[in-house]
Amino acid sequence: MPVTIHAAPRSDLSQAEIDRWRAVPVAVAVDLGRNLGQIDPAIRALMPAGQQPRLFGRAVTVLCEPPDFGSVVRSLDVIGPGDVLVIAAGGHAETAMIGDILGGHIRRKGAVGIVCDGAVRDVGTLAGWRDFSVFARSRTPRGPSSAERGEINRPVTIGGTLVSPGDLLIGDDDGLVALAPATIRGRIADAEAKLMLEEKWQAALEEGQPASTVFGLTPP
Repeated sequence: MPVTIHAAPRSDLSQAEIDRWRAVPVAVAVDLGRNLGQIDPAIRALMPAGQQPRLFGRAVTVLCEPPDFGSVVRSLDVIGPGDVLVIAAGGHAETAMIGDILGGHIRRKGAVGIVCDGAVRDVGTLAGWRDFSVFARSRTPRGPSSAERGEINRPVTIGGTLVSPGDLLIGDDDGLVALAPATIRGRIADAEAKLMLEEKWQAALEEGQPASTVFGLTPP
């Protein structure tokens, strides 16, 4: 079956609505609800904590049939500025779905990162780009063997979480979360309120208030 390219969904979200999430850490986003879009923490950043560029962009999804990576190759003509290439490879660890050549090309096109539920290679190069963030389940030197099949811009499962084209991907040292348009619009006030609450907790602890008072615990 040849690669199928689906039309990307339209969104009425404004850039301002999306940008409000830039200040929200992944931990705060996933604390808003168990079903909010946390991606399996086994899909990890290539760089150690403190060195990984933050990931923030809209998903272009590709469904692969490893060792075939046809949808990844075809996605090079679809992806654009601010996008994140989200590769559903079913956790396949034996064959890399992307490396420095394809990764470098989408970076030049303005894409901001890769999330791969599978393997990547050329990790020394991928990890060295300070403006491009890569999260992957595994790494391997072995490349794909064909480029004939797959789908682009369809809902896929990444680390147990459904990710649709156009979802917002946020990644940091703690992990990954995928936010659907309804969540982007409907839960940002909750996320900002949680950030304010955490600031109040921090200030109160620094003032020397008892932890039981700060967190509203029942006295022992």
